[in-house]
Amino acid sequence: MKLSSKAESLLAQIGAKTKLGDLRKIAKEIKKDHELAMELWSTGGFLPRQLAILIMDNKLLSQDLINKLDKDMQAHPFNERSQLIDWLMANQLTKDKKTVALIESWEDSPSALQRRVFWYYQARLRWVGQTPPANTADLLTKIEFNIANEEPEVQWAMNFAAGWVGVYEKQYRNRCIDLGEKTGLYKGEMVSKGCTPNYLPEFIEMESNKRNL
Repeated sequence: MKLSSKAESLLAQIGAKTKLGDLRKIAKEIKKDHELAMELWSTGGFLPRQLAILIMDNKLLSQDLINKLDKDMQAHPFNERSQLIDWLMANQLTKDKKTVALIESWEDSPSALQRRVFWYYQARLRWVGQTPPANTADLLTKIEFNIANEEPEVQWAMNFAAGWVGVYEKQYRNRCIDLGEKTGLYKGEMVSKGCTPNYLPEFIEMESNKRNL
């Protein structure tokens, strides 16, 4: 499709050295422009798509459109598509009751990326430190039963949810640690300095200690 001059101008500002902070500055000036967002998305570029997510109108994010965005993300390498769906969740999907309701319906979605969002959102509800939802016991049972056979992008989000349950809900802490020991997921994984390992026994210990929990 032929791009508008505004889209072309924005693309000219985005290069290999562009950082997320730069994209946020550009988006702050634009605010919402869904049509422009769809133009940027159509280019297929990773950074233009990140900018597109920032300026989308979440009121227009229907399940059909999310399915299209999801399908487009499949063209990206694993890390990029995970970042795109997480970016969409953080900047758009959690901002409106309608899209939160969609997230909550994705536990059994045929899309691995949408299942990832379901579990990442459950983790988010806990890591903010508020009173955890009442569905923890049920969620843990489902994680224990399904995590070993899930897609890698979903495994990470399930593991992350179990990690924050273990940090904030002491009655489930040993159960979450046992889950990590049983699955062995992320054991021995190298992480950057200052980052918390994903291996549940280490994650729960470090994050609990930080919060004196």
